[in-house]
Amino acid sequence: MLNIRIDKLLAARYPQHSRTYFQWLLEEGFVLVNGKQVKKRIIPEEDDEIEVCFQLTPELSLAPEPIPLDVLYEDEFLLAVNKPAGMVVHPAPGHPSGTFVNALLSHCQTIVPDGTLRPGVVHRLDKDTSGVLIAAKTSSIHHALVEQFSSRAVTKTYLAICHGTPRSGLLSAPIGRHPSHRKEMAIVPTGKEAITEFHVLAVHKHFSLVRALPKTGRTHQIRVHLKHLGAPVLGDTVYGTPHSCRHMLHAHKLSLTHPVTQQILTLTAPLPLDFQQQALVFNCSIS
Repeated sequence: MLNIRIDKLLAARYPQHSRTYFQWLLEEGFVLVNGKQVKKRIIPEEDDEIEVCFQLTPELSLAPEPIPLDVLYEDEFLLAVNKPAGMVVHPAPGHPSGTFVNALLSHCQTIVPDGTLRPGVVHRLDKDTSGVLIAAKTSSIHHALVEQFSSRAVTKTYLAICHGTPRSGLLSAPIGRHPSHRKEMAIVPTGKEAITEFHVLAVHKHFSLVRALPKTGRTHQIRVHLKHLGAPVLGDTVYGTPHSCRHMLHAHKLSLTHPVTQQILTLTAPLPLDFQQQALVFNCSIS
């Protein structure tokens, strides 16, 4: 094990949380080493068992907020929305409010916060990715939908505008944490299996319009795979190059089995205006 303080170690292991957050957890007794509370300055030893009980910090209260939602489908069991680019899915350090979860708790007052940061949330979309997002209204429906995503029974279709043209076909390349940039993902031999099917729909000069069908659900999967193919998503400041637009990735369609009716639900999110404007140059129909 590295010769590193426990607060730094945890911040490196969970880059979505800050070192300050872990220091707060340590001070409040929510981090145990070998079953005992410890100080933030300790240096864990090899074979130590570290237990972390993640908590809502005082500034991350899950307050309902009357934020409008673009509802694609809704019944008494679940909800599907067209998430706009720029909306964070759930509260996190740096984004304590104004998230999809805050809007969801206002829209569906039957959803009871469960002590986590993501009540009702079945899957995630990155902040700047627009498109279909599903939420469950009860714990049993949540469990059933998560199981469908985990078992790869959900069909997901994304549209991307790329800087460059990737090859069409199936790409299987494992994804894990970047070895030196811990907030980024990368293709690494020790990563988890990641498979995406790509279809180039149109090409214009140095850009392409691409349909992506992820078969697995790794963090930043489509963005990392397109970078690997030499055609990063346009506007992707992490895996591509800076551009005047947000990254042009849209969760266009999603098909799943309704946990109660057992009918196939196919949900389509219309293209947002900024994506439409960027896509005009390709002069092709998108279905």
